[in-house]
Amino acid sequence: MIHVIMGLKGSGKTKKLIDAINAAAENASGDVVCIEYGRKLTYDVTYKVRLVDSQEYSVDSAEKLKGFLSGLHAGNFDITHVFIDNLYKTIGKDVAVMEEFVAWCARFAADNSMEITMTISEDPANVSDEVKKYI
Repeated sequence: MIHVIMGLKGSGKTKKLIDAINAAAENASGDVVCIEYGRKLTYDVTYKVRLVDSQEYSVDSAEKLKGFLSGLHAGNFDITHVFIDNLYKTIGKDVAVMEEFVAWCARFAADNSMEITMTISEDPANVSDEVKKYI
């Protein structure tokens, strides 16, 4: 299952993400991973969460992020929740690429029994109904 937290800059997406991360860390039966762009959430999320800076691993496209997520899962089948903060900063701002990535995440999460939550700085009116169903 995936969840998309979408809105324009300043709409409170990161606060909602932090609350979701900390709740998942308290209630999850497995490991919780958060992929962020830069080290911004270090003091906001519990120490139980594995924070990963996408810049440190040169993840700068949707294809690289797919490979990164696949590698995380291959290395640790106990991951139950993955959070991605500010998707556009990691993969670039392209609505079509983002929509394809969201569809891939939905399949990947379902196939691997995990939850993926991501924040996207975009007006929900600019995305397809396929993405809107995850908001």
